[in-house]
Amino acid sequence: MEDLLPDPFALPGNRENGGSVTRRLGGVLVLTLGYTVAEVVGGLLTNSLALLADAGHMMIDNAALALALVAARFARRPPDPARTYGYQRAEILAALANGVLLVVICLFIFWEAWKRLQAPPEVAYGLMGAVAGGGLLVNLIAARILHGHRHGLNIRAAYLHVLGDLLGSLGVLAAAAVMALFGWAWADPVASILIGGIIIVSSVRLVLDSLNVLMEGVPSHLNTEEIRQCLLETAGVGDVHDLHVWSLAGGAPLLTAHLVVDHTVAPATILRVAVRNLRDRFGITHTTLQIEPPDFNIVSNLGVS
Repeated sequence: MEDLLPDPFALPGNRENGGSVTRRLGGVLVLTLGYTVAEVVGGLLTNSLALLADAGHMMIDNAALALALVAARFARRPPDPARTYGYQRAEILAALANGVLLVVICLFIFWEAWKRLQAPPEVAYGLMGAVAGGGLLVNLIAARILHGHRHGLNIRAAYLHVLGDLLGSLGVLAAAAVMALFGWAWADPVASILIGGIIIVSSVRLVLDSLNVLMEGVPSHLNTEEIRQCLLETAGVGDVHDLHVWSLAGGAPLLTAHLVVDHTVAPATILRVAVRNLRDRFGITHTTLQIEPPDFNIVSNLGVS
């Protein structure tokens, strides 16, 4: 039975791919830092709000990626007697901070875009498009580095930052093309609004997901009633209560539950089958199941734990 029972210190997602994640985050940070300077200079030279908005977003991304990198390294620390779950929640705090930062920068972009819609300035769209094209290339490389390696909300936040930059570069290119073809100066602030709108939607979702993890919410891909039914279908289990499902960093879920059992099936057999079913059907590999006799609830209701 030992092969089915988790090591209490082998928490899901704990340091397994941490080294790879930190290396990828570090590489992306170097790329975005280098091109942020180019976008700021290009935005000032061309007088393009869309380019400056994208550069401002990349500045926030640099801070966000640095925060994600620090959090990822910190989360690799093993559990200790003071923090038996380890430090994986550091990544959730980083993801929450990143989401809030993105919302704030988007509000600033909307305000500046509104002012420019009232009096659209002249924009050097040729240089604007060239700088945006370089940004698109850099962000494609960064997105490729992070794609498929989104372990938890922290790395997902970093990926969303990069994806937002990629979409921003596309928006700036589109605005430059519209201005070149039709001379519509308002295309620049409109593009910045569209960029901000795309970013803010993903940012709000990220904030809500981070809050759900911090509030010990059930991971979105799991249904507690289905899990409860799975446990009730285990031979020998008469009732299930105190069922809790959550995650530490938005990744692999954890579960605790009390199983009320009869005397027809050995408790060890019930435990083995229940753990295997949770693993196979729901991907839950870190479980804590308390086996109780039928009269245990009577004692428990009297306040005896």
